[in-house]
Amino acid sequence: MVTPRYNLAAIAQVFSNRNYAIYATGNSISLIGLWVQRLGVGWLAWDLTHSGFWLGAVAFADLFPVVVIGLLGGVLADRYDRRKILLIGQSLALVQATALWALTAFGLIGIELLFGLSLFLGIVVAFIQSARLSLVPSLVRPSDMAGAVAIGAVIFNLARFIGPGLAGVLIHLFGVATAFAFNAVTFSALVIALVFIRSAPHAAKKPVRAGLLKEALGGFTYAFSHPSIAPLLWLLVAVSIFTRPALELLPGFADAVFGQGAGGLAVLTSSAGLGALFAGMWLAQRGSAAGFSTIASAAVVAAGIGVVAFTMTNPLWAAAPALLVTGFAITTMGITSQTLIQAGIDEHMRGRVLSIWGLILRGIPAIGALGMGWVSDFTGLKPPVAVASVLCVIAALFIWRGWRGKMAVLEKSG
Repeated sequence: MVTPRYNLAAIAQVFSNRNYAIYATGNSISLIGLWVQRLGVGWLAWDLTHSGFWLGAVAFADLFPVVVIGLLGGVLADRYDRRKILLIGQSLALVQATALWALTAFGLIGIELLFGLSLFLGIVVAFIQSARLSLVPSLVRPSDMAGAVAIGAVIFNLARFIGPGLAGVLIHLFGVATAFAFNAVTFSALVIALVFIRSAPHAAKKPVRAGLLKEALGGFTYAFSHPSIAPLLWLLVAVSIFTRPALELLPGFADAVFGQGAGGLAVLTSSAGLGALFAGMWLAQRGSAAGFSTIASAAVVAAGIGVVAFTMTNPLWAAAPALLVTGFAITTMGITSQTLIQAGIDEHMRGRVLSIWGLILRGIPAIGALGMGWVSDFTGLKPPVAVASVLCVIAALFIWRGWRGKMAVLEKSG
């Protein structure tokens, strides 16, 4: 087993890949805007309805489309130029952000329109997510793959930390429409970056093409029959359906539980983002995937415990540290699982299997958020979130006990 290296040189080495440095810069700017918009959408949904159901429904519209069409996006990522797919999708997301700003600024937005625009963006993301994930290996040297995955998470969660705080200021001082306008401007950064990078085409050994649906199902069968990848995916299912939805319901917690409004929402979201940022920095410096299977399992347990602790708090100052732990744990699980899967996957299946990884990460929380949001209209937000998180801990311990040896096989590839 390779002993992990902890040093900043591992991070600098990843950025010595020119194409990755360009991509990461544009993606960083774009993601800050995206998190500004996400907080704005959640706050607007709550402000329009004060309903846990509608809050969960808007999150569902944003996240669930990947369940329906994410696998098809994986097939496209294996068939066509991943950079061009991402460029088209990012341009469509820019159109959505502009429309959201205009409708809100002119007082034309309602919960139904907000749901529809969230659904549109969810569909776009579902189609391009696999291309985004599978593009990274073509931007870096193979030896930098683990660091690139971790740095991608650092970038995402740095934006997740900065974006909500910025959104809170923009909403408080200028209104939610300004937050949407900010996102529309920043989305163009990734479009520009994608124009300038020149990624090498993926050289997969492609079999004779079957229909889209048959290829998509083939990817699903491959992933869940793989002895090492399948248990990692089941761990991801556990954290995604039982724990991750709590983060989608934070607007309701900020207002109904803590009574702090948009400012409290920014604190809660930024706390989870800060924990996630710490996770990314920690893993980016390791330099290898040694121990990742054990870390992934422990992270799912920690995520469940973190959310249970969150539901047992009353003051905001006590809830924030619990979310910091939760953010750290969920992101640790995401990075370690993706790194191990990237290392152990066959190239011609990369897009499809990563589409399943993304489907679980984005689509499954939508189901949990919708269900917990509906129950919360009868019981309040805390009970369904707490019960689900206990189930998360139980599921994680069961999976780790049964399959830890098989998951560890992937560490030798990474």
